Amino acid sequence: MSESLDFHRVLATLRPVLWQALEQLRQFYRHVQDLAVADKGGDPVTIADQTIDAFLRHALQRDFPETMFGYLTEETYQPGQPLPQPYQWIIDPLDGTYDFLQQTGEYAIHVALVHEQRPCVAAVVWPEQEVLFTAITGAGTYRETRHGCTRLTVAPPASQEPLRVVISRSHGGDRLRAFLSTLGRVQQIPMGSMGCKTATICQGQADLYVNLTGRSAPKDWDLAAPDLIMQEAGGAFTYANGEVPRYNQADVQHWQPLVVCHPSLRSTVGDRLQAFLAANP
Repeated sequence: MSESLDFHRVLATLRPVLWQALEQLRQFYRHVQDLAVADKGGDPVTIADQTIDAFLRHALQRDFPETMFGYLTEETYQPGQPLPQPYQWIIDPLDGTYDFLQQTGEYAIHVALVHEQRPCVAAVVWPEQEVLFTAITGAGTYRETRHGCTRLTVAPPASQEPLRVVISRSHGGDRLRAFLSTLGRVQQIPMGSMGCKTATICQGQADLYVNLTGRSAPKDWDLAAPDLIMQEAGGAFTYANGEVPRYNQADVQHWQPLVVCHPSLRSTVGDRLQAFLAANP
């Protein structure tokens, strides 16, 4: 396999694997009360996380060997140097484990193929909607069901309407609420997985997501797939200073505040967020 990949063929190979993972995860979700929950550095982990992680890795390795493709997953990550292969699969087998356990339906699978620190193929799987959100760099974002697909384009916020902001069910708090108050009229929409938040914006059901970080920070596997999904839908997925995230670096954590929205909002929100954090360190 050459280093010049046909990303459409990569996604075609990935797609049936994702549908299988969706069905497996839905089965775990229907028996969530039977799952043992362990603590992993302050975050819950279940047999569902571990099983889907192993399934995705083994399925992809048949077509994407480790000689050329590194595998950076939430369940197998070990701190150290960046993966040396030309391409890296970055995988979160269950994003939104709290929501999975609380059965809000707002959990997802994230899979992204990264090259030179940026995603080039991505999928966010929303099992309870039975939908894949897929993107290829330069080729757009699509919402795929078993019956067809639709191209998605991020819409600007409606004038004279409250700004619809997706917020985490398990993070946020007073500091986030204080920042949101600087944006004027805001409608807060609780939402689970980062992938679900991004998909909600891409589908026109919300306008903005911000992450201030704090005691913890999102990791590569939280962001890489939603990043490309948002970008290829014509949206902005950047740090508050306008820089795009980079992946497969020595530190997988992203400590800079994050802004996800239509490009017309990005500068205003990013500037206000930087000013707010400078005044409220």
